[in-house]
Amino acid sequence: MSQSDTPNIQALSTEASQLRQELQLRDQLVQQLSQELFRLVKGNTNFMPQRTEPERDLAQLQALREQLQAVEQQVAFYQEQITSRDVEIYQLRQSVQELTDRSRMLEQVVQELPQIYRRKFEERMTPVREKVAILQRENRQLQAELQSVSYRLALKTRNASHSGIDLPNFPRPASGQSNISTPQNA
Repeated sequence: MSQSDTPNIQALSTEASQLRQELQLRDQLVQQLSQELFRLVKGNTNFMPQRTEPERDLAQLQALREQLQAVEQQVAFYQEQITSRDVEIYQLRQSVQELTDRSRMLEQVVQELPQIYRRKFEERMTPVREKVAILQRENRQLQAELQSVSYRLALKTRNASHSGIDLPNFPRPASGQSNISTPQNA
């Protein structure tokens, strides 16, 4: 125990002893009052209830029975209302539970939608990517062929420029005579 607890224990002990003393004092006062009340009641005959007539008692008893019956009817009515409200509350709780379950399901669907859309998009994009890859391969092949043809054309053009100019060959007329002389390529 620490030293700070010691004053608290002493204060509580003092307070407890004061409360015991007050309790003893009150017990004594109650004892005295009961004795005084007993003495007053024993000596006073007017304090006792007076006897009433039986007819009057029967009328009061009948009135009390009618009141009791009315109260019982009210209790039955309220009990029926409580029962119907309980049924309504049960149905509402079931509806709330169903709606909560449906809400959770919809929330899950909403959370899964982006993944579903991504997957569907990927499924649709796969053929497109394959087509793009095929087109790119064809494009590379065509570019390679174009470069090859360009290179061969450049070589031919360079070789042809050293040996002379390539002139087109025109077909000769069938008559054999022509006013225009055609140069012949060697």
